[in-house]
Amino acid sequence: MTADTTNGRLDDDDYPAYTMGRAAEILGTTQGFLRAIGEARLITPLRSAGGHRRYSRYQLRIAARARELVDQGTPIEAACRIVILEDQLEEAQRINAEHHRAASQHTVDS
Repeated sequence: MTADTTNGRLDDDDYPAYTMGRAAEILGTTQGFLRAIGEARLITPLRSAGGHRRYSRYQLRIAARARELVDQGTPIEAACRIVILEDQLEEAQRINAEHHRAASQHTVDS
């Protein structure tokens, strides 16, 4: 693997670059918390050839948001559902904005 390939992957938010231990350390939480949000289907880490969980930066951001809610007293299952709904809303808003831009462009071109 070349340095260019490695750097490209590390810049990729979806590349599973972090072990469970490192992910827990970055988030300031326990490995058990990561397992729990995995069981709640908030995130699904990829598995290495040896079966170890690997997390991406995107997954760490999602886990950090769930941790924030749990720290505020929200039960973990509810926190996971909130984060899923927030993520879905953000995606719907992005799509809506794209449609508005396309409609505006269509009006200008007409």
